[in-house]
Amino acid sequence: MNEQGQKLRCGVAGVGYLGQHHARIYHELEDIELSGIFERDDARAEEICQRHNCSRFHSLEEMAEACDAVSVVVPTDKHHEIALPLLRGGCHLLVEKPICQSLDEATDILNAANEADLLVQVGHVEHFNPVMSFLEEAVVSPKFIKAERLAPFQPRGTEVGVVLDLMIHDIGIILQLVNAPIERIDSVGVNVLSPTEDIANARIQFETGCVANLEVSRVSSKKVREIRVFQPSGYLSLDFMNQSGHVVKIAGGQLDKQEVPIEKGEPLKLELASFAQSVRERKQPKVGGELGKTALEIAIRITEQIRAQG
Repeated sequence: MNEQGQKLRCGVAGVGYLGQHHARIYHELEDIELSGIFERDDARAEEICQRHNCSRFHSLEEMAEACDAVSVVVPTDKHHEIALPLLRGGCHLLVEKPICQSLDEATDILNAANEADLLVQVGHVEHFNPVMSFLEEAVVSPKFIKAERLAPFQPRGTEVGVVLDLMIHDIGIILQLVNAPIERIDSVGVNVLSPTEDIANARIQFETGCVANLEVSRVSSKKVREIRVFQPSGYLSLDFMNQSGHVVKIAGGQLDKQEVPIEKGEPLKLELASFAQSVRERKQPKVGGELGKTALEIAIRITEQIRAQG
């Protein structure tokens, strides 16, 4: 680990569609040095290294030697094989969501991190969206939550179904907001353009009586990332994509609608800055490995329910 006052040495394993943005942001942040990348595609590696004037590592062991912390941004089914050598090499990790494709793999990663006294943050980026910061303050005793996440189809990400690809974002958000044990889950889903489910709906009932309805699609003609929370004092309607929304409160038998003053920011940049701060201060990240594993567990339950119906 670098001495206090020196830049944190960060790397990115996998610089595809999302990984390139991890590299860009590490390069932009003043208190971080982008030490380099691990990428198996030669042309892509050369492009990113030239863009950010960084090194290309030819092995994970070489990367671990040169970095204090690494973002793992390879496809989900490769998280396990990339994360373990980096942990053995002494790197703190930010693993993109979902943490893995199975609970056994997630347990391996968390055990390896605990044994080495290293941090693992899971890339549930919406937890760093300014909308989530507002929700964490404003949501008290939620009774009903409706989350909708729609996206146009693209082949990237289809190594997993839409539940692990998209719905897992909202599972993480709702777990954080409700903070109660789950009583029942009911799910449906269909395949459209890929071998796994592309549209899914899940109804999650908590022991507090709160019900959350999650709807996702990756074959939509439009892009939507919205959440509505109903509670005794009124309801909140927020848009994660546009970082805007309103609150409707009940006052004197009347409904009072107010726009939410949200200070906009790039969620991924806020996430990576928070990860770097957690590493420097050796404190548990906002979205630690256990929350990532719990979200995965629920996503797998939903996926298994859907596939059992097929």
